[in-house]
Amino acid sequence: MLHLSGNLIDREKICRCLQTLQSSSPSYLLLASLDAARAQISENPENIFDEAIRLAVGAKNGIKKIPGISVLDVLDFSNFLGIDPLRVTVGVQGIGLSGFEADEILCKDFGVVPELVGTHSITLAFNLGTKREHVSRLVLGLKYLSETYYCNVERAIDVEKVAVFDNDVKMVLSPRDAFFASKRKVGIEESVGEICGELICTYPPGIPVLFPGEFITEAAVEYLLYVKRKGATVTGAADRLLSSVLVCGK
Repeated sequence: MLHLSGNLIDREKICRCLQTLQSSSPSYLLLASLDAARAQISENPENIFDEAIRLAVGAKNGIKKIPGISVLDVLDFSNFLGIDPLRVTVGVQGIGLSGFEADEILCKDFGVVPELVGTHSITLAFNLGTKREHVSRLVLGLKYLSETYYCNVERAIDVEKVAVFDNDVKMVLSPRDAFFASKRKVGIEESVGEICGELICTYPPGIPVLFPGEFITEAAVEYLLYVKRKGATVTGAADRLLSSVLVCGK
């Protein structure tokens, strides 16, 4: 635990140092839960998840019939031998919503809480506690989203326009050199062409969009503004509102 007082220390620099080095301690509640789960599975290892898998398969089949809603399937990836049958990933870009917007409606109005929320999708976890009524509520909520938003097809999101994770990454400085370099704040729109001075990460998916020392592209800025507008959490930036960015150079 660090205690800061006064203006002798640059708080933003301390935060950047912690982000580089800090790790979370193990949760003993989580460890105890994992041990209890291991013991439960050992009593009936062959078919303990059969009912949960049946519910997940039934949910997928029901969701696939909803206009504008897609379901991630192993058939979508020819090189994959299989995917977790207890995870159901639902795409909502076809109805013009982001995963964040869909999550807010499903949680508030239908009591459905996804395990993971993405830019274009939500992922739901099925487990030993999942009941048929939970599946019915999920399908009902997705039907509501489809009926409410699918009628306006012009809202449909073009995934390619907001995709930013590719191989076109240009590092101008090493992360170490960028970390210790002089920095200044510029408006996020004016940061294109500059050298990034901080790690900017969106969650989900938890992958850095910009890394210290990286050349800032227009595509990266557009993506950050898009996901911020849609409700994603942006971490690492000194300006939590993301109206400005730290760049290297005086």
